Amino acid sequence: MRPLRIGIIGSWSGPYAAGGRQFDAGMSVWLAAHNQRIAGRPVELLRRDVPGSAPEQARRHAQDLVESERVDLLAGLDFSSNAYAVGAVATQAKVPLLVMNAASSGITARCPFAVRVSFTIAQVTMPLARWAIQQGLRDVCTVVADYASGVDAESAFVSAVTAGGGRIGAMLRVPLNTLDYSAYMLRLRELRPQAVFFFLPSGQMPATFLKFWRDRGMADTGIRLLATGDATDDHYLEGIGELAEGLVTSHHYSFAHESAANRRFTAAFETEYGSHLRPGYFAVAAHDALAAADAAMSSPAARGGLNGERLVDAFRGLQLESPRGPIEIDAHTRDIVQAVYIRRTERLDGRWVNREFERFERVREPAL
Repeated sequence: MRPLRIGIIGSWSGPYAAGGRQFDAGMSVWLAAHNQRIAGRPVELLRRDVPGSAPEQARRHAQDLVESERVDLLAGLDFSSNAYAVGAVATQAKVPLLVMNAASSGITARCPFAVRVSFTIAQVTMPLARWAIQQGLRDVCTVVADYASGVDAESAFVSAVTAGGGRIGAMLRVPLNTLDYSAYMLRLRELRPQAVFFFLPSGQMPATFLKFWRDRGMADTGIRLLATGDATDDHYLEGIGELAEGLVTSHHYSFAHESAANRRFTAAFETEYGSHLRPGYFAVAAHDALAAADAAMSSPAARGGLNGERLVDAFRGLQLESPRGPIEIDAHTRDIVQAVYIRRTERLDGRWVNREFERFERVREPAL
């Protein structure tokens, strides 16, 4: 039987290499539980390293994967800029593209062969803004990294707050890889909003921001701090530790999510990798990408041949029980529908976790 060939494009080197390791681990856990097969076929994963945002390099790799390697599926994509470039290749070649992280709102609209199994920035941000309004936090400021995802987060939060009758005191944008937040802390101290929402890509930036927040005594001002789950990515959370204690965030997956599916997932993860590698939202999306491929390729819609259009159609309307909770691929948009959780960073049994305490059910991509 011919193996199913999947081309995976992501970061396995450079500052974002943790994302590639999480992709690998999530896929490995799913394959180990399913006899290394998808829809009864053995699987070949062809990895292509694109360290960071490099759309032209991603496009070249995708071109090679579809023309020389004859892959059946493209997948991965940690950066939206890369996803748009690969999406153009997928569309031309009529090869389905499974988006395992890239979170820009427009990807599935721009690429008719893209299916998203991750999330969008707007999808996880708007519920947090609505929660803030419910708590009476109506005077807020925003601080976001000055790139596409940061602008998406800012737009989603601001629109939801103002729709709820709130007021935005300032919208501050910081360059990517900013290491000194002194001027921003001074500005926020002068404005004294009830709350500050920040969006910074997971890794060093949130930890640095939280250290400045603590060291400049911002918590003593009474200003509440809110963020998306990128700030407390489970992969980095033990290293951030007490800097994030009590931080309220919103996201679609937590290592501490209470469900039978997640207990199986995290147990298998720990058996395979020990306690040094904790699954985060990259890993769960990679796991779910293979689960979705298995379900689509095993469905009646895929019978009679697996050409690109037929396979993309087989993903439409899929419903799966993920470690993050129930997920669905929207039949019209091919974007993911899922619960978004409001969480608080706490220490539980000696480990830092994002403890979910409220949920918004069946949240769709709000820009559509």
